[in-house]
Amino acid sequence: MESNWKGIKEAITSTCPEVLGHKKHHHKEWITVDTLDNIQERRNKKAAINISQTRAKKAKAQAEYTEVNKQVKRSIRTDKRKYMEDLATTAGKAAREGNMRQLCDITKKLSGNRRKLERPVKSKGGEVITNTEKQRSRWVEHFKELLNRPASLNPPNIEAAPTDLPINVGPPTRIDRVQTKSQLYGSL
Repeated sequence: MESNWKGIKEAITSTCPEVLGHKKHHHKEWITVDTLDNIQERRNKKAAINISQTRAKKAKAQAEYTEVNKQVKRSIRTDKRKYMEDLATTAGKAAREGNMRQLCDITKKLSGNRRKLERPVKSKGGEVITNTEKQRSRWVEHFKELLNRPASLNPPNIEAAPTDLPINVGPPTRIDRVQTKSQLYGSL
């Protein structure tokens, strides 16, 4: 049984890399091939540091790694700068052409990921509430306090407008639609 398992295991481990290949690491879309080559070279230099046996070899490998590391960081900076500039020119072109979808997508890319931080719900005493039901009841309590305030003693005196403004609130006419289209898409 053990020899059969060893044979199966050896067959699978030898065949998989040939048939499937190695897993490719995903990288950012703006990193160029030259930079990826530099990153691989940096990995090799780091491995050379780890396998060096004498202090002199280790110091030499460390100096080489430092140079390659600086080069990698420099090339990544230039790649990212070029990518951002290309996105900005594409956004300008999309704005000139009136392509709002592309403009919005590029603006989101340029602004970066803005995820909302989830802050813990705290009780009035300041302790963190972990139970979902207690969190919900705390939210109910909070909004009841916030929204059910007593009426103020000095209500503001807001006078009504003396006359109605001349604004047409009826359905848009054909002329309105044509004017709107010409404003959105330019002269047709």
